[in-house]
Amino acid sequence: MIGIRHMKALAVLLFVSTILTAAPRSYEAGVAKVDITPKKSIWMSGYGNRNKSSTGVLHPIWTKALAIRDTRKNVLIVVSTDLIGLPRTITDAVSARVEKEYGIKRASLLFNSSHTHTGPYVRANLVTMFSFTPEAQTTVDDYGRDLTDHLYNAIGGALARMEAVDIAYGTGSAGFAVNRRVPGPTGFKIGVNPKGPTDHTVPVLRVSSKRSGKPLAIVAGYACHNTTLTGEFYEMSGDYAGYAQIEMENNNPGAIGMFLMLTGADQNPNPRSSLALAKQHGKTLADATQQVLDTKGLMKLLDGEITVAFELTKLNFDAHTRETFEKELKSTIPAAVRRAEFMLKAYEEGHPVRTLPYPVQAVSFGKSLTLLALGGEVVIDYAIRAQREFGKANLVVLGYSNDVPCYIPSLRVLREGGYEANDSMIYYGQPGPFADDVEETVFAAVRRVMKRVTKN
Repeated sequence: MIGIRHMKALAVLLFVSTILTAAPRSYEAGVAKVDITPKKSIWMSGYGNRNKSSTGVLHPIWTKALAIRDTRKNVLIVVSTDLIGLPRTITDAVSARVEKEYGIKRASLLFNSSHTHTGPYVRANLVTMFSFTPEAQTTVDDYGRDLTDHLYNAIGGALARMEAVDIAYGTGSAGFAVNRRVPGPTGFKIGVNPKGPTDHTVPVLRVSSKRSGKPLAIVAGYACHNTTLTGEFYEMSGDYAGYAQIEMENNNPGAIGMFLMLTGADQNPNPRSSLALAKQHGKTLADATQQVLDTKGLMKLLDGEITVAFELTKLNFDAHTRETFEKELKSTIPAAVRRAEFMLKAYEEGHPVRTLPYPVQAVSFGKSLTLLALGGEVVIDYAIRAQREFGKANLVVLGYSNDVPCYIPSLRVLREGGYEANDSMIYYGQPGPFADDVEETVFAAVRRVMKRVTKN
């Protein structure tokens, strides 16, 4: 009898265990946003031909934080920003404060920038693009210090608003992104290349309150530069992504709209160069997002445990010598001269710049969704390859995440040359193009973090 009872009890335990293992996991989430619009005129980033500071504001720019926690207390915090890019000096500082205050590790924080070219200059990003007066430099430095507080406060606000939620994922499409690398007799130039690789997918997350059933956050991503507004625009905005978020919030009262930049480094909006087009592309993206939300059966509930992985790898630059930059001191391009001075100083101090620390992060919700977040301005080839290697259905590849130190070309783009491979390095204050192993080095790190989050 004792043996039979024991066997029955064991069978019940196994049955319950099976149910618990198979049952969808539940989540808690909170969302918050903080206005990061500069309080006074400041130099804007993204276009090296600008010659004055900002003249006004088209709409406020924001940092927004979405905190998600599963039943095992695993946490993911996604922080979006209407900015050109966040350097590691800022993301590391914010992460350290969050870990000290809340005990949340660095790997659980994912920072992403929309790369708007009508946002403020962020210190330590595009370091050689401009030479500021002392007054302008003070304004930039003050904004950077305030920005760190704003990011931290947005995260704290999201954590303070946690409640039981359902999270659903689906994808749509928007067609205004076009490959901008145009081959010609003298190399690759920036233009419109409809035959070049692109990805029009719009991944969408909906975070809904279990209590009210209403959405708390709507998150949409897209792989396209926020450069509808070109260098002659001097008013603050989030470009098409800013207008998309406004439209998303209008379409879903009470929800916070968030935008995540994907691997859009070699993609531009088409057409562009007018405010009307920025609003139009924003509406196109918002409409694509809303169609996903409104189409029955298109979104699937996430049901997996949150697993995170983060590492810094090192990317190698191509070989250079002191003479390389001594010659560049004679350049007629002011930013190139500043780059040369920066590099020669590193030589004089005994540590010429040979490698770049590079963040690679992965997040999984069980088998229902995986986010791969890559630093820098990542070209579309990386998303295409990652989706080929790991499957496209439940994988979202983000660029502009955790640090934006420069462009990250694929081997194809590196060998083709052009702005993304070479000229852009001048404005980022990097020594020159990467070595030929750049793509394989990135993917070696990608495989390591992906293995850690998909092992179950």
